[in-house]
Amino acid sequence: MNGPSLLDRYYTWLLVLERRSRLTAETYKVEIRLFLEWLQKEGIPHEEADSSTLMAYLKSRRDKDHLDSRSVAKAISALRSFFRYEADEGLRRDNPARMLESPKKGLHLPEVLNRERVDRMLALVPMDNPRGLRDRALFEFIYSAGLRVSEAASLNLRDLYFTEGIARVLGKGNKERLVPFGEEAAFWLKRYLAEARPRLAGKVRSPALFIGKTGKRLSRKGIWRNYMKLAALAGIPSKLHTLRHSYATELLAGGADLRSVQELLGHADITTTQIYTHVDASLLKESHRRYMPQLRGYLSRT
Repeated sequence: MNGPSLLDRYYTWLLVLERRSRLTAETYKVEIRLFLEWLQKEGIPHEEADSSTLMAYLKSRRDKDHLDSRSVAKAISALRSFFRYEADEGLRRDNPARMLESPKKGLHLPEVLNRERVDRMLALVPMDNPRGLRDRALFEFIYSAGLRVSEAASLNLRDLYFTEGIARVLGKGNKERLVPFGEEAAFWLKRYLAEARPRLAGKVRSPALFIGKTGKRLSRKGIWRNYMKLAALAGIPSKLHTLRHSYATELLAGGADLRSVQELLGHADITTTQIYTHVDASLLKESHRRYMPQLRGYLSRT
């Protein structure tokens, strides 16, 4: 069985039998393609790959691509899944990836931006063309509702409920949830829908909320690329996911309980949400470090 057909069958297995999200299936497919290409280069049939082969492959990836522990863990998860598929299909009896240990993940605090920096960055979006107005509405909405980029890209017109101030979002694992959005996001969304979207759509009829210059749904890559250009223009080194991190951190700082934030973000496990409590604590420590010297000086004079 050749590589491409094997990859296609594995991809279908992930979607249909494992019920993985399309994004996860695509990620695993890329990981396994890299693995099969490495095996071919090394002259090793994939049916003969054992645990030592996998360890050599991971070492090669780590050395060549400078993978961090999170990326290595993702590669290991893909390998486990792939060899489980081969066992289910009767292509081999064992799973050589089962004994691989994922590296321990250190506490990596996500980057966040305060409202002032977000406002300063979004104010730089050019308003003299429909794409600029679309991007202002898009990024305001992602920030206001704490969306993943894939969730924003998959939104349809019918998913917005302006009267209630909520949106219906399709998250990971095709799980739907309702998320509220603020007045600022509503203002820019209404402007986009009235002024920009008709010009972008032209004669194209699309259910998508956010569309590109051809009238078709704006892709995840397109959204990410536009944000990176804006962040570079603002001189703020951040990723698009930073808006989601900032949303979650602001909720907790404002007194929201952890379970509510978990529901709003669409996290399956509350331990994923708990990282933002560490972010909030780190911000408090930074404020303490910056302002306590001044406070001590003030108190000593009173």
